[in-house]
Parts: sequence; structure tokens; C-alpha cells
Amino acid sequence: MTRHVLIFGFILFSALILAGCKKISPNVGPPGQSPAGQVQNNNKFKFENPKKSAHYESNTPAHGAVLAGVPINVVIDFNFDLAEGSAISIKNDGREYGIADVVIDKNKLAMRRKMDPAAPDGVYTVSYKACWPDGSCHEGNFQFAIDRTKSQSYEDMVGKSEVIVGLSEISFKPMNLKIKKGTKVVWINDDNVEHYVNTDSHPAHTYYLSQNSKSLASGDSYSLTFNEAGVYPYHCSAHASNMTGSILVE
Repeated sequence: MTRHVLIFGFILFSALILAGCKKISPNVGPPGQSPAGQVQNNNKFKFENPKKSAHYESNTPAHGAVLAGVPINVVIDFNFDLAEGSAISIKNDGREYGIADVVIDKNKLAMRRKMDPAAPDGVYTVSYKACWPDGSCHEGNFQFAIDRTKSQSYEDMVGKSEVIVGLSEISFKPMNLKIKKGTKVVWINDDNVEHYVNTDSHPAHTYYLSQNSKSLASGDSYSLTFNEAGVYPYHCSAHASNMTGSILVE
């Protein structure tokens, strides 16, 4: 009996010691996620958790994206027809940087708004209202940031009128490049698998509608001339999770 009491006492004592040494981290969510209501850190920028409206699908720029330049527009995709009354606001420190009217695409599944090309670096909050044909409207929001210092890591090809991007080893080479307005970019598939050149997001491909190629077999090429300053995020639809690129047009 005495032996059993001693063993039980030893087990209890060990449990208390372990409990005291254990470090408690309160309010921690799953890996890669922030607890509800808290912010997500991305280098020097902080982003609040986004709010998605009914029938929301995706947006470009992506929530939490840090861009090397100003996006040419903000685009939001849905799986239901948009109607008149839909709106997009793009603000930094309380100031509006969305310019011109909101445009609903012809297929009625995306809406977009141009952004002021002189917008400063910082975090931008996009607040939107998506309205349906029945007159109901639903709201959502997301954030992205502009940090022009990121352009320092881009391949500088500003002095060229035509540049080549190789599609090799499931990547764009160079992945990020900087060019001037009027430059022609030629993508050539050097891999033995098919690739695509598609504007973000995936699979909507709506950010810059002109930047969407057909399937590119080995040796095939696709070209596009960029005439508007801004940043152009894109990807290969066949390898969307890891084959991405960005073009900064000055």
C-alpha cells in the first residue's frame, strides 16, 4: 500500500513539474493562419483578416500581397452575375486612390476599378459592394501593400525594346522583370511540358485580360507589348501554385 502511495505521489509530482515548464501560447490558430480578429504580418506591413462577400471567388491584387509598383486596377471575381450599384473603394490613410468608375466585365462575373498611378507606398484597404440582379448587395474587404523598394530585386531590362522570358524547369526566367512602356515581352517554352502565360488571379485570369495565352507546347512562344505603367502579376495555369512571375512597367 505504502509503495503504491509513493508511486502515485511521484507521478503527481512529475505532472506538476511538466505543467509548470510548459509554455502556453494563447489564442494561436492553425499553422499559416492568424487568430480571428488579429493581424497577419508580412515583413513591415500588417494586414487585417479579409471579409468575403457572398459569391466571392478571388481578387487581384491578392490579400496580403506586397507589390513593387502600383496595380493598373483592382479586380474582384464572383460566381454570380453582378448588377448596377456594385462599388469598389481603394484607400490608404483615409484617402481614396481609386479613379474613374467601377466597370463590370462583359461576363458580369468580375468588376474592376483603375488605381491612381501616383499612389504612395503603404497598405491599401479595398472595400467593395457586390450587387445582384435581385437588388440585394453584399460587402467585403481585403488589403494589399505597395513597396517600391521591392523593384530593386527585379531584373532591369528598361533599356530594351524587346525581352525574352524563358519557361524552363517549371519557372519563368527571369521571374520578375522591369521594363519601360512600349516594350514587347516574348515568352518561349523551353520545357518538355505545356505551359500557359495567364494574368492573375487563378483561375479567373481577369487582372489584365490581354495577358492570356493559349496552351504553349515545347518550343511555342507568346508575346505581348505593355503600354501602361504598373505592375502585372501572372502565372502558368498548369502550375499555378509555384510558377509565378511579375512585370513592372515604368
